[in-house]
Amino acid sequence: MIDDYPWEPPLAGTEAEHLTGALDRLRTTFRFKADDLDPAGLRTRVGVSTLTLGGLLKHLALVESYTFTKKLSGEPIGAPWDSLGHDGSDDWEFTTAAEDSPEQLYALWDDAVERSRAKLAAALADGGLDQLVHAAHPDGRRASLRRLVCDMIEEYGRHTGQADLIREAVDGRVGEDPPAGWRARSGNYRIG
Repeated sequence: MIDDYPWEPPLAGTEAEHLTGALDRLRTTFRFKADDLDPAGLRTRVGVSTLTLGGLLKHLALVESYTFTKKLSGEPIGAPWDSLGHDGSDDWEFTTAAEDSPEQLYALWDDAVERSRAKLAAALADGGLDQLVHAAHPDGRRASLRRLVCDMIEEYGRHTGQADLIREAVDGRVGEDPPAGWRARSGNYRIG
């Protein structure tokens, strides 16, 4: 039943519906992989890798904010990043996540996704996928909104695969997608 899987993209929708649906399905799968963990679970590492689910939550929250603020409109990412001490370094979010509580990490990601969804919906309503955004190459060629959405799908695809391996190491949770009727047990994540 479709209501049991609200994160699924439409079977036959518009291009924008398919792209945003694919992004939301990956967001939900990632959140399922990272859900309901204590500090130790969010800090678990696999082998020699320094990646953790907490670090991925914080990283993807930052990427959401950067993509749908700075890249989309050119505005600074602002709150909450300015008050969290974001220093702009490439690994800040990964190294500082160990200092954050599960509640902080889940709220950071959940809130970033909600802001991104609102900004993406407004941009789609204002000009569609073909509109040019602020992000540009050094030669001045600007990216389209379609490119930003596709980049986010790729970002989540990579990190959801990593989250799958880490979560299995934490407590054995496996599975390609959340089970029917799944809802986040921690934080305030709203599906699509």
